[in-house]
Amino acid sequence: MKNDKVILLGSSRSQGNTAKVASIISKQHDIDVIDLKDFSFSYYDYDNLNKDDDFFPLIKFIIEKYNTVIFATPVYWYNMSGIMKVFFDRFSDLIRIEKETGRKLRGKNMFVISNSHSNNIEDTFYIPFQKSAEYLGMNYKGNLHFNADQIDENNNIELTQL
Repeated sequence: MKNDKVILLGSSRSQGNTAKVASIISKQHDIDVIDLKDFSFSYYDYDNLNKDDDFFPLIKFIIEKYNTVIFATPVYWYNMSGIMKVFFDRFSDLIRIEKETGRKLRGKNMFVISNSHSNNIEDTFYIPFQKSAEYLGMNYKGNLHFNADQIDENNNIELTQL
């Protein structure tokens, strides 16, 4: 079976705790990882002055190759990371200037991986992901949270929802 899942790593540290979790999951389940820090894309711009940055080529690649997108983010100030938020804000381009590309998200699956220095986080953390999936016509498949202080390479991480 071809790999139709991708983890989008959205952290300020490419080798941090979120990357460690993503790496474990990637190895255990043969899932590709794309580090958002490897791309240059800017904040949403009403005048579309950033239309030639890396966002459109990246999102088109993701849409064409994968059916499940797993967003991996640390919890920063009770929210997703800044780079992940900028990536999500650019979905606005997919409903304004690249509508055909945006429509291709319909029916795809979304899953979220989060981590912090706590065993649990509030369910409200996932609302932006859930509502974005709903708005874009994606299937929100769930989420997993990890305590960054308890990440172990030997953990067998189940992704039963996928």
